[in-house]
Amino acid sequence: MVFNENLRWERMIEMKELIEYIAKVLVDNPEEVSVTELEGEQTSVIELRVAKEDLGKVIGKQGRTARAMRTILGAASTKMKKRSVLEILE
Repeated sequence: MVFNENLRWERMIEMKELIEYIAKVLVDNPEEVSVTELEGEQTSVIELRVAKEDLGKVIGKQGRTARAMRTILGAASTKMKKRSVLEILE
């Protein structure tokens, strides 16, 4: 049986779902997590909105959590030969 690594990634991960999952695990109000994806020709912009009181949890100390989420998104995007950018909105 031939196993196609790229096909597996495409079926497993949607960038929007990946960010939504991570954010819902981090926050106190997961029902208020909202993720939208704006697709451009070369880049997808993923917008993340959380409850105001959860904003700090998603950003983290000195932006470490947000940076980690962007790193994960970048790695997953590269694997799928895409470019994705995460914007955390208030």
